[in-house]
Amino acid sequence: MAFKIILLGYMGSGKSTVGQYLASDISFDFLDLDFEIEKEEKIKVSEIFQTKGAIYFRKKEKEVLEKLMSLDKNMVLSLGGGTPCYFDSMNFLNNLEDVKTVYLDIPIPILSDRLMKEKDQRPLLQNVNSEEEMLEFIGKHLFERRPFYNQASLKIKVDEETASEVAQQIATSLF
Repeated sequence: MAFKIILLGYMGSGKSTVGQYLASDISFDFLDLDFEIEKEEKIKVSEIFQTKGAIYFRKKEKEVLEKLMSLDKNMVLSLGGGTPCYFDSMNFLNNLEDVKTVYLDIPIPILSDRLMKEKDQRPLLQNVNSEEEMLEFIGKHLFERRPFYNQASLKIKVDEETASEVAQQIATSLF
């Protein structure tokens, strides 16, 4: 039976970077849900949101997630920040016997620093203009999303650790 490790957390928490290290360390395939959606749709996630809307995107996201979970291969999969919050996805994932969900829990000030540097690549952050607004934006979002994130089977507190160190911590906790 294939084993799947699902990384979740807020945007900027390092899911993709940590996932690549983890997959390499344990010889699993690495997949990024947003990238898999882009491959299927043949356009960027930001364009899907702009042209087809959030509801279309969330339905496509659920469809691609379910397709990936049905594959018979070991994988580390990084989810989009909002994925766990829609269509009962956490319940779906946590009820699969070959799946472990891992929440990368990062303090808001660290998320804010990271996201201020890359806000131009993130459609949701286009209207955030100051560090104060960023802290408030993340705080509100996390208030809504944490109840979903906290349903993960493993929670990893991340502070100043490198992505490689976080990957090691996950591998040690799971194996």
